Amino acid sequence: MAHTESAESAATRSPSPRRPPRTWLVVLAACAGQFLVVLDVSVVNVALPSMRADLGLSATGLQWVLNAYSIAFAGFMLLGGRAADLFGRKSMFLLGLGLFTAASVAGGLAQEGWQLVAARAVQGLGAAVLSPATLTIVTGAVPAGSARTRAIGTWTAVGAAGGAAGGFVGGALVDLLSWRWVLLINVPIGVLVLIGAALSLRESRLGGGRRLDLPGAVLATGGLAAVAYGIVQTEEAGWGAPATLAPLLGGLALLGVFVAVEARTTAPLMPLKVFRSRTVSAANVAILVCASTSFGMWFFMTVYAQNVLGYTPLQAGLALVPSSVSAIVGSTLAPRLMPVAGARNIAVLGALVAAAGFGWQSTMTADGTFLTIILGPGILMMTGMGLLITPLATLATSSAASADAGLVSGLVNTFRTMGGALGLAVFSTVAAARTGGATSPEALTAGYALAFRTATGVLVAGAVLMLVWLPRPSRGD
Repeated sequence: MAHTESAESAATRSPSPRRPPRTWLVVLAACAGQFLVVLDVSVVNVALPSMRADLGLSATGLQWVLNAYSIAFAGFMLLGGRAADLFGRKSMFLLGLGLFTAASVAGGLAQEGWQLVAARAVQGLGAAVLSPATLTIVTGAVPAGSARTRAIGTWTAVGAAGGAAGGFVGGALVDLLSWRWVLLINVPIGVLVLIGAALSLRESRLGGGRRLDLPGAVLATGGLAAVAYGIVQTEEAGWGAPATLAPLLGGLALLGVFVAVEARTTAPLMPLKVFRSRTVSAANVAILVCASTSFGMWFFMTVYAQNVLGYTPLQAGLALVPSSVSAIVGSTLAPRLMPVAGARNIAVLGALVAAAGFGWQSTMTADGTFLTIILGPGILMMTGMGLLITPLATLATSSAASADAGLVSGLVNTFRTMGGALGLAVFSTVAAARTGGATSPEALTAGYALAFRTATGVLVAGAVLMLVWLPRPSRGD
């Protein structure tokens, strides 16, 4: 039976005999943690108006309810991935989930706007520790081959479902209870997953007494956080404003110093050797490019349904349920198709299917119907996304040494999250430039449509990038 621990961790096992956990329980616990992490990227969107009314948040403060989570999540991801390798995947999973759950309590009980923003930042920190461990636990629980590909497909499907369910879950909770339950719902789920993980997971860590690369951790975290901060500033200040350029350039400079330090240190946070693998490099860049469209898709579909078509938060969430199911279907189909057509070809197919959906969505009108403007395009977009993420995640992690499993898992999540944050900022800027400040349904629709057309081009470019850069598939890939 598969274990979550690698050969290197044999020395760290408890001496007491213990029956290995069921593989499905291990995968279930890891996927449940990933679901919560991704869910909280989008679940608060429909609750923002209620938060603003209750806590007296300004427009800038309201924006930071979203941004605080994304910046902390993206900025600390590499550190979380390496910490999982060094201090134990199970330990970091439990620590991250515990921190995430505690911050959800604080956010749900917040009485002031700053308290809510601070709680969201701590949630993001917990997510950054938790998320890399989830993928590492999944890949460690299942032996390499078709079974591991199916397990990664399950992890991808659950993550997609978490992002897709955000609008529906948030809308239902706001309509039926209050905005506070958008955060408090994490608490009972988090406690159950903590108990299940504590019982089902087995510890796995590196041997040899290696230490965490603190200078690299500070530089990587500071650089990624600064870049993420600069990205989210674009929506308010624009790309050429000092408030945007200063953190962007400063973050890039820190990342440059980080690369220089990592090339010289004996125990680097991110061994640059992992990027010598063409597969790892190409898969991560493809994830960043393609994921840049997915965050924007959910955001623009939600605001289009509410601001243009007049849906309530709950109705908007229900309208996106078929898209959520399609993401799961695509993620489930991918492992079945990969042995036949190859991981690269399935990823390219997924990008093209998603591009067709984005192109269709760009024909949206102010008086569009559910069937033609939400249902049909949504199914294509999210089926394609499900098809492409699973093979890319498989390619990105399959060639990693067990000692670097947490790092590579962290890279996958970092590139995915940073791609989503960057894409949302870019597409929001594109839409705002088209509307020119107008708020009529026709003007808003024109802006959203241009954003979807831009995303279509990005996905086509991603398909070309994968064809050119990813290694040619072999049968059984």
